[in-house]
Amino acid sequence: MWYRITDNVYREKSGQAAKYATAGAAILAAVVACSPDPGMQSMEVTATAYTMRESETKEGNVGLAAWGDQLEPGMKSIAVSRDLIDQGLDHETRVRIEGLDGTFVVRDKMNRRWEEKIDIFMGTDVEKAREWGEREVTIYWSEEQ
Repeated sequence: MWYRITDNVYREKSGQAAKYATAGAAILAAVVACSPDPGMQSMEVTATAYTMRESETKEGNVGLAAWGDQLEPGMKSIAVSRDLIDQGLDHETRVRIEGLDGTFVVRDKMNRRWEEKIDIFMGTDVEKAREWGEREVTIYWSEEQ
């Protein structure tokens, strides 16, 4: 499925777009017109999952996120790599994740070693987090929150 998105993603998709553009400008126009919402940003990222286990949050203060939010089971929250903060995924940004229902809120940040990565909060469900594993997903957020 095609979406009109940020410059970075256009470049990533440019090989595919060029492949179809040779069939005619109408096809290229159709590809560009498939934007989910005006003003929406999107990006392909690596997505992993984490839980409330002390080893995955804050030692001595289970569920405490890097911005000071207290995570609770059932919250639709994500942590973002710090490079994504500069791209508009700041604290309390609302994010849709391709393939998942609902809207998630940025409430945590990841270690500086990660780039273009999110971590989806799975409450206390360790098995669900393991089952998720690591996947490439497209995320969507609005520039104007």
